Amino acid sequence: MAVLDDGAWQAIRLTLELASLTTLLLLIIATPLAWWLSQTRSKWRAPIGALVTLPLVLPPTVLGFYLLVLMGPQGPLGQLTLALGWGTLSFTFTGLLIGSIVFSLPFAVQPIQHAFEAIGPRPLEAAATLRASPLDAFFTVALPLARPGLLTASILSFAHTVGEFGVVLMIGGNIPGQTRVVSTQIYGHVEAMEYAQAHWLAGGMVAFSFVILLSLSLLRRSGGGFMR
Repeated sequence: MAVLDDGAWQAIRLTLELASLTTLLLLIIATPLAWWLSQTRSKWRAPIGALVTLPLVLPPTVLGFYLLVLMGPQGPLGQLTLALGWGTLSFTFTGLLIGSIVFSLPFAVQPIQHAFEAIGPRPLEAAATLRASPLDAFFTVALPLARPGLLTASILSFAHTVGEFGVVLMIGGNIPGQTRVVSTQIYGHVEAMEYAQAHWLAGGMVAFSFVILLSLSLLRRSGGGFMR
């Protein structure tokens, strides 16, 4: 018998696809949000910052439940997608992607926000004296200086998505080839008392997690970690 069957490889492929897309979209969403949080003095900074951080303290099943309601046929997002002829997003890969973005948002925003805050005002003031517009200063000064934070955010977002279980199970179920990722594949093996297959996948997750933590440790040692 093969160490990993076709179902396991399918789950691994889907997990990597989900983690890659989630990380890419999170960087696009989190970077301007982190910049705003690091620069604004608005009264909305604290509540929006708390909202972004909420997935860190909410049980994954609670977050998954409300996302499931939101995307269901009676939820506002579900009604919108039904009206557009897209069907509901629950128990689909797109639904998993939305849930993963929400669940991993603080792991992307916080390192980038800390990186922007660590820059300080002087480099941007120097750019302004050279007649750089705020947008030019952001792309030519702030983003390059925040590169270590962006790297940390990418690693954390990817790893956190790979390790998801509660949210993906609530939103996507465990549909082979569509929503079954590595964590739910392990769960299925354990339920079926297929411990040998579960050991191989779980051991791979342990090794992956160790490599991620080692990478973050080396990144922080080189002065590139901003996750507090």
